Amino acid sequence: MLERRTPTDSSSYSHADLVDHLVRSTALPRGEAARVVLDVLAYFDETTEEFVRRRHRELQSGGLVNAEIFDRISAELPHRAVAPPELSLRQLRRIVYG
Repeated sequence: MLERRTPTDSSSYSHADLVDHLVRSTALPRGEAARVVLDVLAYFDETTEEFVRRRHRELQSGGLVNAEIFDRISAELPHRAVAPPELSLRQLRRIVYG
């Protein structure tokens, strides 16, 4: 669980403030709010390559074929919080298959 830190440890301190805010503004208990914050931070920490591989697995398990998968991933990438450079379908395939 995220703990409150001294003001000198600004990143941990700001995360504890965010947990406090979630507890005050939602029905989430502190432990659940901390988990949500950590999940969101992990989501935004995901590299382009990790995102492409994860989405490929998710879409493949949903029954889509590669042509549909790579088109969809290509369309989703520009909408990420920090959009990566535009990748060709070939570059996407290389990320997944090496």
